[in-house]
Amino acid sequence: MPLVRIDMIEGRSDEQLQLLLDTIQGCVVEAFGVPETDRYQIVHEHKPGRMVFLDTGLGFTRSDEVISVQFFTSPRTHVEKIKIYRLLSERLEHTCGLDPNDLLISVFTNREEDWSFAKGEAQYVTGRLP
Repeated sequence: MPLVRIDMIEGRSDEQLQLLLDTIQGCVVEAFGVPETDRYQIVHEHKPGRMVFLDTGLGFTRSDEVISVQFFTSPRTHVEKIKIYRLLSERLEHTCGLDPNDLLISVFTNREEDWSFAKGEAQYVTGRLP
């Protein structure tokens, strides 16, 4: 179950945003093998100039369409991480028209005891979730 935080510059329509979220979820299900109902997404929209994303010396430019996708997740394999990077880049370009240069992805790994889904209970630890 990853928690996905998506940061972007404000200005997308509700329809564009929903397509983006649905596309990201499809990639998560395929790459990480989670059920469709494991969907936890938070969108942060920022005013222009509030997100600064340079190229880290890689020689490309970004536009105002840039997005950051952060995954807070249980440990994932190297293969799963590479797969989510590739799927997001390909599908967001094909489905949403997002230039692959405008996509920044990061993964933050945590453990079972780092999650409580409700009631102040660590459901992974108590065995209510596998």
